[in-house]
This record gives sequence, C-alpha cells and structure tokens, in this order.
Amino acid sequence: MNDDVGRDGERYLALLLRVVPWVTLPVATVIAVGRPGQDGAERAGTLGLAVLAAGWVYLAYTRVPEDRRRRTLPMAVYLVGLLVLCVVLMGRDQVFLLFTVTGFLHAFELRPWPVGVVGVLATSVVLNTMTIGVPHATLSSLGTYVGVIAVQTASVGLGVALVDRTTEQHRRRKEMIARLEATLAENAGLHAQLLEQAREAGVVDERQRMAGEIHDTLAQGLTGIITQVQAAQRVWHSSDQAREHVDRALALARDSLAEARRSVQALRPRQLEEAHLPEALGDLARQWERDGGVPVRFEVTGDPVTVSPAVEVALFRVAQEALHNVARHAAAARVGLVLSYLTDEVLLDVRDDGRGIDAARDGQQAQGFGLRGMAQRVRSVGGAMEIESSPGEGTAISVRVPAAAVAAP
Repeated sequence: MNDDVGRDGERYLALLLRVVPWVTLPVATVIAVGRPGQDGAERAGTLGLAVLAAGWVYLAYTRVPEDRRRRTLPMAVYLVGLLVLCVVLMGRDQVFLLFTVTGFLHAFELRPWPVGVVGVLATSVVLNTMTIGVPHATLSSLGTYVGVIAVQTASVGLGVALVDRTTEQHRRRKEMIARLEATLAENAGLHAQLLEQAREAGVVDERQRMAGEIHDTLAQGLTGIITQVQAAQRVWHSSDQAREHVDRALALARDSLAEARRSVQALRPRQLEEAHLPEALGDLARQWERDGGVPVRFEVTGDPVTVSPAVEVALFRVAQEALHNVARHAAAARVGLVLSYLTDEVLLDVRDDGRGIDAARDGQQAQGFGLRGMAQRVRSVGGAMEIESSPGEGTAISVRVPAAAVAAP
C-alpha cells in the first residue's frame, strides 16, 4: 500500500509540474493583453513574449525525456532561461507573477536537492523584486525583503528536500523489488531443477529398493527352492523323503510369490487408491494385527490435510516396511503407530517393545535394503528418518516430511 501511495504521489507531482505552466501562462497572457489602454504594438509585444516563453517551456521542459530532466546542468539552464523570461514578462505586466510561480515547482526537478533549493531562492528573488521592487537601504525595508524571501525559500525548499528524499527512497525500493523479483525467478528455476533432481533420485531409489527386495526375498527364495529340488532328486527312490523336500520347495515358492506381489504393490499401493493416508494406515494396522496377532495402537493427531501423492506413498510404504520388520525380527508384544499433522510437517512414528536392534547380532539387518530403502523413500520427498533402538528395549522409527498441502481430488 505504501508503494501505491508513493507511486500515486509521484504521478500527481509529475502531472502538476507539466500542467501548471500551461494554465498560468495563458491565463496571465489573456489578462495582460486584455487590459484597456494599450495599443496594438504593446499587445503584440506581450503576446510575442508569451509565445516565446511557451516555446521555451515546451522545448526545454515538456518535450525533454525524463532521464534528461534528472540531469542537473540541462535543468539549471532551463530554469535560468525561464526566470529571465519571467523578469521580462513581469516587466510588462505583474500579472505574469502567476507564471513565475512555475519556477518554484520546476525547481523540484533539480538534483541534488541543494541545487533545487538554490532554484527556489532564485525564483523567490525574481518574484519579490519584480512585485515589491528593489528594497530601500533601510533596516525595515531590507528586513522585510530578506524575510519574505527567506520564508518562501525555507518553506518551498523544505518541500524540495522531502520530495527528493521520497523519490530516492522510492527508487531504491523499486530497485530492491526488482532484485527480489529476479532472485525469486532464479529461486523458482532452482526449485524446478531441484524437483527434477529429486524425481530422478526417487526413480533411482525405487530401483535400488526393488533390487534390495529381489536380493533379500526372491533370490533367496529361488535359491532355497533349487536346493530343495536337488535334495529331492537325490532321495527320489524314497517317496516320503522326496515328498518332504518337494513340500518345502512348494512352501518356499508360495512365500516367494507373496513377496513378489508385495514388491510390485509397493509401486502403487491399492489402499491409497481407495482412501487417503489416515484411512489407509488404519486399514494397514488392522490387517497387520489380524495376520500377526500383535496388538497395534493406531492414532492420528492434528488436523489431517491432503498432501501430495508422493508424500502419502512414502509414509504408507515406511509404515508397511516398519511393521513388516517388526513381524520378522522384533518379537514384540505391542506396537504403536502414530500419524501427526503439524503446521508445516507430517510425522510418522512406529514403535515396538520388541528385542531391539543389536549391532553385533543384527548388523546385516540394520544395514539391509529394508531400512536403507525406507530412508531413501523419505529423502526423495524432502524428509528425514531417525531410528532409535537398544537391545531388549524395542525400536522406534520416526519420519518427518514437509506437509505441502494440495487440493483434495
């Protein structure tokens, strides 16, 4: 709003400076030419001087570009010429003091402001000398003359200084805004570049996660199946022993198929296609509790907002993988799953009271593709993940991601 007021003030002043001479000069000329008791030559002389003054204002001020009017020397020459014409015109008729007031206003164009104050002083001297006359050499006459000029110069000069200061502040503000806009444009480009890099990193992370799933599940399962089939071939003469190995191979095949389906579903969770994140996590917790027989306490705190699909997928997969790890490794009696909506972040906490992570015992687990894949997913959406665990005291996984709200579909 202050910028709008400043721009409106500058436009009003610029309009006033342009209009005033074209109002005061014609009015003074009409009054001077129309006075009775003049012959044709006197009227023609006054009219000719008025036309000369109009031409000077038009060529040296009105038609001059704004950047040239801000130069000190051209404007000083213009103001001197204007005051000379005012002296000549007021010498013919004092009504042209109306036009002489233009000198006060056009002194506002002089830069720096002390030069503008000198222009005000010169205009005041011309106006008062031509109207009051040259003062007598008395204290009273000189005091009145000097006092009037001093008051005029001080009052109008103060306006010149204030306008110059305001104009300079507005110019600096415009430069600062221009720099900020340039910075914002640059930041927008960097943001788009970072988003593209994050997307590419997310693709790489997803490939790494799939490679980890294949390494930790399918490859091991296929290896086990081959081992059991080879064992069955060696004891094929004994149907009971061969059947035992074949049954084990079949069980491994079923487990591997289930793991393969889970890995494929990680690309596009079915639960998130049918509901938003809180409902999907609630369904996940209930299903996991039914399958594993371990109680899960699921809570949602704060006011839920619709976040980007990438954030929802990342949080859902982290919860899914964390519960999967609890089932495989923790031997927990209770699990807590908490989804928290803060002002600008979404938090996900998965805690269990299981055996925790022992670096010596579970080193491969701690460094496996599961935890690394979870961390990579969280980083791909600009978040962070922390793991707290001690042997025998359970494990806590905390995820924090930005909550950039989007419109609900």
